[in-house]
Amino acid sequence: MRVGFERIQRAGVTTLQNVAVIGRVRLSLEFWSVAGAPPLSATACVLKLAADLPADPMKDFRQMKRRGEKVTALTAYDYPTARLLDESGIDIILVGDSLGMVVLGCQDTTGVTLEEMLHHTRAAARGVKQALLVADLPIHTYDTPEQAVETARKFVDVGAQAVKLEGGVSHVAQIEAITKAGIPFMAHIGMLPQSVREEGGYRIKGRTQSEAEALLADARAVEKAGAFSVVLEIVVADIAKRITKAIDIPTIGIGSGKHCDGQILVTHDLIGLFPWFTPKFVSPEARVADEIRRAAGVFIERTRAGG
Repeated sequence: MRVGFERIQRAGVTTLQNVAVIGRVRLSLEFWSVAGAPPLSATACVLKLAADLPADPMKDFRQMKRRGEKVTALTAYDYPTARLLDESGIDIILVGDSLGMVVLGCQDTTGVTLEEMLHHTRAAARGVKQALLVADLPIHTYDTPEQAVETARKFVDVGAQAVKLEGGVSHVAQIEAITKAGIPFMAHIGMLPQSVREEGGYRIKGRTQSEAEALLADARAVEKAGAFSVVLEIVVADIAKRITKAIDIPTIGIGSGKHCDGQILVTHDLIGLFPWFTPKFVSPEARVADEIRRAAGVFIERTRAGG
């Protein structure tokens, strides 16, 4: 339910209330401040009640895997993209720290701050009614279990329904702390973008026997810790297939072959909105960047012609 400015003004609302979480029901009361208040802020745009929230915020992903239903996931970092993906029927929308590269122009994801992630999650949440909205915990915001829970709660407060962090066996304590706090958790193993500087680049995982065994141990560990799914990023396809068969939660692949229980992509890659670099495993379904350039060119030409 969207409430317009005039209606709120007539109601005489002058305070701003943030998101409240009651069990698994999120009640977001974001009122505009009216009488003698500062200009409207981006955080005070929409009044969200239960009718605005997903009817089924947490699908049974284990059951989807058992039935052979593929899980679909894409990224969104703003309201219009999140709303369009939600209307398309996508299962999961991820507010990924990939926004550092495709939105903020950073070299990698390691420069993304907590404040930036919260800002973009809040915006995306306004556009989601059906999909599960997951948010990435940025680097160094989950170094301890206590910090991980504190960070996860901040994302829930701005509209995320689940969170994701990078790491398997090494981060079991953090994952257990988050799930015990009642926050749904998506795992991420394989190539870890937040570790790219330590590893000296993006490298496919699972090429050696020791790597394959470590990945399998990671997958089993995150499942035991309470993850409802696990992202496998740039894992050798045969190893991804082996992991998929070994655990009961869905594997969601990105650059890890077709045998995963689902697939996730960065939306900018899928639609050709970031033309300066496209991963080898992506075949863009659209060329949005070309259309933007074309439209801008038409506008420039028309304007300069006095039209």
